[in-house]
Amino acid sequence: MISNRMKKLVNNNSVIRQMFEEGKKLKEKYGEENVYDFSLGNPSVQPPDKVNLAIRKSLEINSIHNYMSNSGYEDVRQKIAESLNLRFNTKYSNKNIIMSVGAAGGINVTLESILNPDEEVIVFIPYFMEYKNYIENYNGKVVEVLCNENFEPDMEDFEKKITSNTKAVIVNSPNNPSGIVYSEKIIGELARILKMKEKEFNHTIYLISDEPYREIVYDNINVPYLTHYYKDTIVIYCYSKSLSLPGERIGFVAIPDEVEDSEELIQALTIATRILGFVNAPSLIQKAIAECVNITCDMSEYEKNRDILYNGLIDNGYECKKPQGTFYLFLKSPIQNEKEFCNIAKKFNILMVPGSSFAMPGYVRLAFCTETKIVEKSIDKFKELMDEIKKNAI
Repeated sequence: MISNRMKKLVNNNSVIRQMFEEGKKLKEKYGEENVYDFSLGNPSVQPPDKVNLAIRKSLEINSIHNYMSNSGYEDVRQKIAESLNLRFNTKYSNKNIIMSVGAAGGINVTLESILNPDEEVIVFIPYFMEYKNYIENYNGKVVEVLCNENFEPDMEDFEKKITSNTKAVIVNSPNNPSGIVYSEKIIGELARILKMKEKEFNHTIYLISDEPYREIVYDNINVPYLTHYYKDTIVIYCYSKSLSLPGERIGFVAIPDEVEDSEELIQALTIATRILGFVNAPSLIQKAIAECVNITCDMSEYEKNRDILYNGLIDNGYECKKPQGTFYLFLKSPIQNEKEFCNIAKKFNILMVPGSSFAMPGYVRLAFCTETKIVEKSIDKFKELMDEIKKNAI
C-alpha cells in the first residue's frame, strides 16, 4: 500500500503531463502537423553545435564516469562563477556554486536545507505548481500571494502574508506561466518589504530566485539580478531552456557570501544533494557545460512564434498580455470554466493547460516552443474555436 500522500498525488497527476501524453496519441492518429500541442514547455530549438561537440570531447576524459564531490566538479563550478561575475558584477568563487540535477533538484536541496516542519514558503500567483509539491516534500506550508491584472505581485497582500513563520519566498522571473518579467521597481519593493520583515521578526527570510528562463526575454527587457537587491538571496538556474537540454537535468545553486551563515548553508546543500539520492549532478554534462557557460541557443524562433501567436489571438478576439519572456502565453478563457474551454479546444486538436494548474482559474497556458509552421497553422484553428464558443453562447 502506497502512502496517503502519494495516493493523493497519483490521483491528481500533473495536468501538463496528461495533456502531453494526450498530444502524443492525437499525433499518432492525425499526424504531427495536424495537432497544435501547446501543453509542455519542451524546447523546440536545437542546442548549439558547441554543446554536442563538448559532450563528445568530455567522453575522452578517463575519469568522466567516476564519483566526484557532491557539489560537483570544482573546475566546472569555477567557470560558472567567473561567468556570473562577468555578467552580473558578482563575487562568486567555486565554493559558492553547487551543481544540481536541474532547477527542480536545486529547489529541492535548498528547501531540504532550510525548512523546519510547518514553516512557510511564499509563492506568487500564478506559479509553477510543482513548487507546492517541493515545499510539502519537506513538511513546509505553501502561502499564496495574489496578483494584479498584469500578473504582478500584489505587494499589499505580500506584506500581510509574511509572518514570524515565513522561511522563504520563491520568485520566478521571467515567469512560468504568465510570461511577464518582474521589473526593477517590483523587485526593489519586494526587497524593501523583506528587509523590514527580517528586522521585525529577527530571523532570516530567504529569497529563492528560480531562473530557468532568464535568457529567454524579448524587446530588450532587463531581468534584475536579485542578489543586488536583497542579500539573503539564493539563485537557482538550469540549462534546460537556455541550451535546450531539459532531459540532461543540469543546473546549479548560487549562494553569495553575503547570505546569512552562507558557509553553513553551502555545507547543508552539499549534504542534501547526497542524502536526497542525487549524490551529484550528472558527470558528463557537467564537463560539457563548462565549455558552454557563455553561450545560448538561438532564441529568435521563440520571439517569432510569440509574435505570430499573440497577434493571431488578438485578431480573433482573445484577451492576453504579450509575453515579455519565456515561451509561454497566458490566455484569458473566453468562457468562465477554463477546463471546459480546454476540452472544447481538443475538438480542434488544440492542447492547452488550464490556469487552475497554476492556481489561477479562468486562464489557460500556451507553450509556443514548437515549430513555427505549427504556430502559423494553429491561428485558423483558434478562429474556428472562437467561432464555436460564440455560436454556443447565442
